[in-house]
Amino acid sequence: MSVQSKIDALQAAREEVSASKAHERLAKLFDDGVFTEIDSFARSSSGYTEVVAGRGNIGGIGAFAYAQNPDVSGGAMSKAQAAKIKKVFDLALKTGEPVVSIFDSIGGRIDEGSDLLGAYGDVLRYSSNLSGVVPQISVVLGNCCGTQALIAVSGDIVVMTGKASLTINTDGSDADAKTNAAHGVAHIVSEDEDKAIEKVRGLISMLPSNNLDYAGTVEFDDAEASSDDIIKTVADGGSCIELQSEFGKSMRTVLATVEGATVGIAASNDKVIDGKGASKAARFIRFCDAFGIPVVTLLDAERFSCIKSAAKLSSAYAEATTAKVTVITGDAFGAVYIAAAGTGAAADVTYAWAGASISALAPEAAAVINLGDDFGGKLKGAADPKAERARVIAQFKEENLGADKAAADGYVQDIILPEETRAKVIAALDMLSDKRVSTLPKKHNNSFI
Repeated sequence: MSVQSKIDALQAAREEVSASKAHERLAKLFDDGVFTEIDSFARSSSGYTEVVAGRGNIGGIGAFAYAQNPDVSGGAMSKAQAAKIKKVFDLALKTGEPVVSIFDSIGGRIDEGSDLLGAYGDVLRYSSNLSGVVPQISVVLGNCCGTQALIAVSGDIVVMTGKASLTINTDGSDADAKTNAAHGVAHIVSEDEDKAIEKVRGLISMLPSNNLDYAGTVEFDDAEASSDDIIKTVADGGSCIELQSEFGKSMRTVLATVEGATVGIAASNDKVIDGKGASKAARFIRFCDAFGIPVVTLLDAERFSCIKSAAKLSSAYAEATTAKVTVITGDAFGAVYIAAAGTGAAADVTYAWAGASISALAPEAAAVINLGDDFGGKLKGAADPKAERARVIAQFKEENLGADKAAADGYVQDIILPEETRAKVIAALDMLSDKRVSTLPKKHNNSFI
């Protein structure tokens, strides 16, 4: 074959690969559609490998990505595809850059037999080993089922489109985006793949490249001071990306920026934090801690409804060494205060709004114990004992459980006005910007049940 023939063949091969759906998706992901391909011409049993991989910039930040290619054997997982993905993970580990994984596949190449088992296992192992070292974002734009779904949900954040399917069940049940969002599997659901990819670009711009790096500071707009949403009064305008909004609604978990710097905001959304909400917040806090993202907690809750999930949340807060700032905006009683705001949470700074109530016990129990016989005496002869009981408890709460009591004992560092919250959070985060904590030598915490 002549040199010209070889050049022509190379050009034809490049055009074939670049015309594929997977290549098109990566071009949308990377700045100006430019990226350096990895193993461009690696082949599987029936042609080019069923995945396109490369490295480029996303918002000026170096990142790796791979996209399963539905135009080649339906994007089916194979030994060759696994080898290419493993190379991506290996390079990401060496360079400390995030990984974006795009899933769209009919399944696996059954004709490869036991080699397919090894392929799946290798990819899952590499992804798990990389967890907590660099951010991993999974993007499901088509079919993703069985073991591939297990690989996808191993990412830190899972983004789906409304038409995508994600399930570990090979019969395709419980695969739609709405179900995955309700179960907390999908962190973000976008209308279409263009919006999904744009959301990923936004996430990459907010996250540090690895666990030894810091997220860069970005330009920001002032907070929405008049907003009814307290999160938006703390965060920079337009910076909030809420994760798992359809799951565990008693808690909200939001990535945002404060004066251009990335923070994770965990906010109670109900007086009772249920099991799903506590589990969701625990995972979010561990994610933030893994990458040194400060956690701002906005707390107004009376109790937990699930002890197992409450233990998860308590463990996540206690083990996290990243900067932790808590603002008690209403009630914080018993286990809720201790787990999320107090010494058990190892909060660096705890603020309380002037009207907040803080107690080691629920107000009802505290009133009965502290008032003793006087409590029952106040109810005798009342025309409406139930209403009188509520009045006595409310009065005791106002007179004895105010933030000033906790502040006097050093459990609250400052009592603030609601309109001062953003400024106080900024000051606390600035003070904690160089926080360093040495931990005991151990493999991992085993209380995260």
